[in-house]
Amino acid sequence: MVEIRAFRDAVGGWAGGGPGGPASDLAVRLGLRTAVLLEGLSDLAAVEALAARQGRDLAAEGVCVVSMGGAMNVGRYAGFLGPPGLGLRLAGLCDEGEQRYYDRALERARAPRRGFFVCVKDLEDELIRALGTARAEEVVRAEGDLRAWQTFLHQPAQHGRPREQQLRRFLGTKKGRKIRYGRLLVEALGPEEVPTPLDGLLASL
Repeated sequence: MVEIRAFRDAVGGWAGGGPGGPASDLAVRLGLRTAVLLEGLSDLAAVEALAARQGRDLAAEGVCVVSMGGAMNVGRYAGFLGPPGLGLRLAGLCDEGEQRYYDRALERARAPRRGFFVCVKDLEDELIRALGTARAEEVVRAEGDLRAWQTFLHQPAQHGRPREQQLRRFLGTKKGRKIRYGRLLVEALGPEEVPTPLDGLLASL
């Protein structure tokens, strides 16, 4: 796990303008064959949580899950990690509203589109809908965030909004909360409740 984190850090440094050598060396040392491109750290937490539930060690399988720090970085990451760069197979999740950016980036990188799965809004929305709002609120309560949730619901901007939207917005109101709940919501799912995009991604790896 330490070396996977080192690889992620090396890729982030490369994307930020640093050298690609460290990432290339680590990819060879780790025997990586697939890079899973995800928009942010909450998506990464959800994917790793589902893999753990399924008893899978993605790193041992030659798979590295990478947070790109935003969907607009997909072109850079696809170029670095896909056929033009390290030559890894690419997979990932994208939101429906950003699919066109992924399509263009993958075409430029000469990478197949079939490894990517589309969320209607985003992965948090998929997880909340899969659980249902009542069970998602139970996760919030069990995590000790009930008071913060109730305070949030009393904000004028939240009055009259659908519960799914309120929950999704709540997850993004505090730094680190989306990442924490990316894991927690996955852990609350039943075996047959995994959202289709997330289930499809893990099955494809």
